[in-house]
Amino acid sequence: MATFENKIKNLSQVPGIYLFYNKDKELIYVGKATSLRSRVGSYFSGRRTSRPIEQMIHEVTSIKTKETDSVLEAVILEGSYIKKYRPKYNIDWKDDKSWNYIVVTKEDYPKVKTLRAHEYEKEKGDYLYIFGPYPGLKTREMMKLLERLFFISTCKPNAKRECLYHQMGQCLGVCTGEINAKEYKQKVIRPLAMFLRGNKKGVIKNLEKKMKEVSKAEDFEEAARLRNQISALQRIQDIALLNKTFFTAGARRDSSRAVHTRVFENQRIEGYDISNLGTSGKVGSMVVFDSHGPVKSEYRKFKIKGVEGQSDVDCLAEILERRLQHVETQNIASVHGLQNIASVQNKSAWQLPNIILVDGGLPQVNRAKKILKENKFDIPVVGIAKGPARKKNEFILGSKKKDFVDWVNENQGLLIRVRDEAHRFAIKYQRILRKIN
Repeated sequence: MATFENKIKNLSQVPGIYLFYNKDKELIYVGKATSLRSRVGSYFSGRRTSRPIEQMIHEVTSIKTKETDSVLEAVILEGSYIKKYRPKYNIDWKDDKSWNYIVVTKEDYPKVKTLRAHEYEKEKGDYLYIFGPYPGLKTREMMKLLERLFFISTCKPNAKRECLYHQMGQCLGVCTGEINAKEYKQKVIRPLAMFLRGNKKGVIKNLEKKMKEVSKAEDFEEAARLRNQISALQRIQDIALLNKTFFTAGARRDSSRAVHTRVFENQRIEGYDISNLGTSGKVGSMVVFDSHGPVKSEYRKFKIKGVEGQSDVDCLAEILERRLQHVETQNIASVHGLQNIASVQNKSAWQLPNIILVDGGLPQVNRAKKILKENKFDIPVVGIAKGPARKKNEFILGSKKKDFVDWVNENQGLLIRVRDEAHRFAIKYQRILRKIN
């Protein structure tokens, strides 16, 4: 069996696919990874593993890797290699329950759905597009992500009432008749198909071109939508896509990066901001991001009721206290070290976050920590304040735990995006109230 110690040391801790070749230079296995170094290294760590994997490892004489910007793109690239080369061990280990396809129907407003291998082989439907196979994939998570990235409609065309997703700005108006079938295929299905063929750069290039066109035509609402879509494609947060059984097959993850990635891999971040216009008109916002991006259906807005004067810190304390009155029963003891959280329950429950982000510096972070401690919650807090020059973002961490510190350092761009969204949502609410008054 060949040794690949130096090769593995030089691999990056980024998503991608790895390709195993035998002595005849045949591709015998292709796999996906959230971290190429950790994943490839797990096969050659010397730990005991299953016999089929050991047999495959003994045949490997060379390894190649291809880096991707996200796990989703690694999934897509892996599927294209399996379809094109049919590697021996991918085919031998095929599992009808874990092999999935994405298909696009031929309707006027095409539907996008997933099929397991046995369903796909049984149906043999006449589809507009067929993509896959995608082994070891959480198809529900992938569809949620694709729906958000490409505004895929799940509603009935020309319905009498607008759907919930249209109210949230996530449906382009299939239900209301705002977009016809031709436009829907052009704006939704074509970019989706290009992306699933592995051409994200082409998708972004086309969207940027379209954004310039609509800006010149002064359609600023559409330009903003395209800008946000481009940003989402450039910053895909998708670690939750992979089934753990596939991610860890062969060995356990043992790098320090893998530890803190695992802790926050299904993260729910709540971001808070205060918009303060004089002694009256004080409002607060709560926005929610998960591993796919913003969850707009779970955003909340607060009208400040009990704070006199203009103390942002006191306003933050009020909305946190009110937020914590809506607690979902759940056991996060394994993540945060709590033993009694499962006993807390409320009928109007909101899921607890893994991380709380506040717009502000040390005073806001300390006050948030105090409120959480008084309510017996151990949730890490991070604040973002403007530096001395009012240009540089300064991160204030409410916990010194290594996994949290490492995660924040690696996800500063995401946290800034959460902060900016909380600020936007608070300002929007304040403007609405001003119009009413």
